Amino acid sequence: MAFDEVLATRLRDLFVSESGIEEKKMFGGIALMRRGHMCVGVVNNDLLARVGPEAHGMAVVREGARVMEFTGKKMRGFIFVSPENLVDDRELTGWVDLCRAFNDSMPSR
Repeated sequence: MAFDEVLATRLRDLFVSESGIEEKKMFGGIALMRRGHMCVGVVNNDLLARVGPEAHGMAVVREGARVMEFTGKKMRGFIFVSPENLVDDRELTGWVDLCRAFNDSMPSR
């Protein structure tokens, strides 16, 4: 399973102060699980952002964003973000904050 280890490390660093974060293999990459739910991940060289259905329309129009497709199906609420749009730590943190907000809206497992 090949994925961008540098991006994965940057994500891990953003969650280092939170307890209960788990890393799982998912979608051919890795996912960081928060409160028992997939929050963010890395697939190939892309960020996988779980923004939820309500933020989907706003998120997909951001530069470098596209809808996740898995087994030919578009996954509403899941966005891939191209690595060239994540060079700046503020961009990555913005995506992570959006994912955390959706994650906070779900019940803990």
